[in-house]
Amino acid sequence: MADQSDTQIRRVIDSPAFKTAAATLTAEHDRTVADIVALTETPAPPFKEQTRALRWLEMARAHGLESLEIDAEGNVTGLRRGIGNGPLICVAAHLDTVFPEGTDVTVRREGTKLFAPGIGDDTRSLAVLLAWMRAMDAAGIETRADILFVADVGEEGRGDLRGMRHLFQKGRYKDRISAFITVDSPDMDRIATGGVGSKRYRVTFEGPGGHSYSAFGVVNPMFAMADAVTRLGALDLPVRPRTTYSASVTGGGTSINAIPDAVWTEFDLRSESETHLAALEQQFFALLEASVAAENARRSTQNGPVTIRIEPIGDRPAGHTSESAEVVGLARAAIEAHGFQTRFEYSSTDANIPMSLGIPAIRIGSGGSGGRAHSLEEWIDVEPEASLRGMKAGLAAVLAVAGMV
Repeated sequence: MADQSDTQIRRVIDSPAFKTAAATLTAEHDRTVADIVALTETPAPPFKEQTRALRWLEMARAHGLESLEIDAEGNVTGLRRGIGNGPLICVAAHLDTVFPEGTDVTVRREGTKLFAPGIGDDTRSLAVLLAWMRAMDAAGIETRADILFVADVGEEGRGDLRGMRHLFQKGRYKDRISAFITVDSPDMDRIATGGVGSKRYRVTFEGPGGHSYSAFGVVNPMFAMADAVTRLGALDLPVRPRTTYSASVTGGGTSINAIPDAVWTEFDLRSESETHLAALEQQFFALLEASVAAENARRSTQNGPVTIRIEPIGDRPAGHTSESAEVVGLARAAIEAHGFQTRFEYSSTDANIPMSLGIPAIRIGSGGSGGRAHSLEEWIDVEPEASLRGMKAGLAAVLAVAGMV
């Protein structure tokens, strides 16, 4: 399979059409950088991606996509037709960032480095998709498969992959997509072939409350919550498949001199395996009940017991694409043909949804380098040589999967 993939990629890379496309990427690198800046400075906080979606749609309109639209969930979708009788492949990058509304997203430039929240995750990839479209058009490239380009919403945090859920479960293309590539982060060395599943909960511990001195001895939901966090931290989990937990955000209470009537913690459970994730979830529910029971047995419930409310706030399915799948082999061959050393990994990305549905899916990088993702000092390096090497590798992968004619 490796030899066959390498042969296919070499055929793509050596073709006059690809050489023209690669030359176009080089000639228009400054335009790609300008697109990165323009899109980064168009805010896309969680659940408020519409302004950036409209901007990307207008930028994509000049690239000849058919059926260009914003769907019911907020994804921008556009179709580049193949020659017919081929499948549909999807190439995506996400619109949203982790940063709340009001964050300063002005891009600061220092040499070839650009600094701004969200510039690498995943705004650069949105600009790369546009650059690939221009390069394909300039070279007159035709593919057997139709290519669906998507700028999607809801990849980060509480977004819970809502854009991808809609695309694959309710959207107009839901039953047609045969392979999926999401472009997310600059790094070309890592190909995500596995999707880390997660279950996220906000658990509220409630009780009667009271004065910290005069009501001392009544049940305290804070103690129950602390006990639950401690029990979770004592769980032994398998190293393979990698399975993890975290008590991540907490709050509640009213005053230093009051027993709280309500406190809460948000919990994150993850695994590379749906089976192991389900087992961890059951352990988690059991320890919550045990902690509440222990507190109610330890102190007075004359004014009422401690109870819990469990609110699901995230549910990402696990999945995996076989390393023998065509999309994996072609992506590896394309990336390695451009001088990168690849390795396969698990990650939590838009690819989780198609993977969980049995659709071959991967995540690749957009090229160049970057760092400090999810921080206010997030940065990317747009130095042309490294950036273009990655962009060309990614384009070769897409064209091979789509069946370049």
